[in-house]
Amino acid sequence: MALTSEDLFAISQLLDVKLNSALQPIKDDTRDIKLDIENDIKPQIQLLAENYVPAAKRFEKASAQIESMQVDIEIMKKVIAEHSEKLQKIS
Repeated sequence: MALTSEDLFAISQLLDVKLNSALQPIKDDTRDIKLDIENDIKPQIQLLAENYVPAAKRFEKASAQIESMQVDIEIMKKVIAEHSEKLQKIS
């Protein structure tokens, strides 16, 4: 017995309905994931970015200051050592 095109069309329609009902939970999950990304993850990333840039600039500035202070401290150590030697000779 051969299937007519109407039979094949009816089978196709049944398969479409079955497939759509099987895919609906996946569509729902995808919608939930998109909502989570939009409502939870994106705002948190935005907040991190807003706080990161100013902090990074402060750290960069402090880093340059620390390097300058280290140079100054090395110079002060040498001067103090020289003064200590001179004071030892005087006393």
